[in-house]
Amino acid sequence: MNYYDEISKTYDELHKEEQLAKIQIIFDEDLVKPQDKLLDVGCGTGFSLDCFECKEAIGIDPSEKLIQQYKGKHQVQVAQAEQLPFKDSQFDVVLSFTAIQNFDDIQKGLQEIKRVGKTKFGLTFLKRSMKAQIIEEIIEKVFSEFNIKKIEQEKDFIFIIT
Repeated sequence: MNYYDEISKTYDELHKEEQLAKIQIIFDEDLVKPQDKLLDVGCGTGFSLDCFECKEAIGIDPSEKLIQQYKGKHQVQVAQAEQLPFKDSQFDVVLSFTAIQNFDDIQKGLQEIKRVGKTKFGLTFLKRSMKAQIIEEIIEKVFSEFNIKKIEQEKDFIFIIT
């Protein structure tokens, strides 16, 4: 059993408030539009899906027990970032809140995010992660043809990519 399966019942209590602060920053950046199709990679319990007004929202997470916590109106499924079960350019916006440092293969996960997305991405990861510098370098490499805006938040780095 992994860490997130173990804490699944208390995940929102532990992390929701800090995740909502990052969601607010994405909201303030006006990244998600009502006509957009959105994917949240590493959605946890999926509460973030209900924070955005958009045409369609899908969340994926590798933790089945976290996914089972979601009671909203959107679709959620168990999947790995490194093997996203979606077509190329299927989503207008791809978000990932504080999950990248947990990917088994960061480069592959970010390449998959880029593959299924079109032109808008909101990616956050823990500043204190030992992988933070590597993650930033990979983001800059994978998304080099996009505009990249870096925002420093209390616990995370937030990348707005357009």
